[in-house]
Amino acid sequence: MIELHAVSGLPEIAPGDDLAALIAGRSSLTDGDILVVAQKVVSKMEGRLRDMREITPSDQARELATRNGSDPRQVQAVLDESIRLVRTERVIIAETRHGFICANAGVDHSNVPGGDILSLLPVDPDASAVRLRERLLELTGRTVAVIVSDTFGRAWRMGIQNVALGVAGMPAVVDYRGKDDDFGRTMVGTVVAIADELAAAAELVMNKTDRVPAVVVRGYRAAGDPGSGRQLVRPADEDMFR
Repeated sequence: MIELHAVSGLPEIAPGDDLAALIAGRSSLTDGDILVVAQKVVSKMEGRLRDMREITPSDQARELATRNGSDPRQVQAVLDESIRLVRTERVIIAETRHGFICANAGVDHSNVPGGDILSLLPVDPDASAVRLRERLLELTGRTVAVIVSDTFGRAWRMGIQNVALGVAGMPAVVDYRGKDDDFGRTMVGTVVAIADELAAAAELVMNKTDRVPAVVVRGYRAAGDPGSGRQLVRPADEDMFR
């Protein structure tokens, strides 16, 4: 049995807050639990916020904003967080420094206090997950895994879905290549993104308007060496759509 437990009652997170302590005080962690934490609260804790009133948009940002009906200051923040623009019609799809391909390079102002404040993705989501895991061990004595998640759109599928940006203390994928299926056929391409699947399951408890930015997943055990969110980014030379 796999259980999903919401970590409720967290206050609004501000830069410098001890997010691990706030979570530890509102949950009963056990060894082997997996904590899924929304990127937004991690970014707030780490000060990955930007005030649009301090942004001067470039000519490119103004042109894209006019075309798409966006705020040119927010578009400039997207450009600053991008290393490649994949698409600019209707919405900007960009590649971030992490290698993520997502809308607006992960720049967002939903669930952020103040109409002019933008949230940016963590600089290193894997490092963020490691720090939370180590701090929780220090506070609780419990060994848990941590996933930092965010919602991404999906090519060819409607709707958004939680995915894992950062992973610590557990495998990110389970690789079945080289193993036989039920009929003795050797699998050659089956690699399951279990960290993404756990992040998606946790979103069923988080929701978008319930102020539940953290979920404890209990009962799931994944065999294998600890992985990272970087493993979930497809290398450019394997990308058939680039």
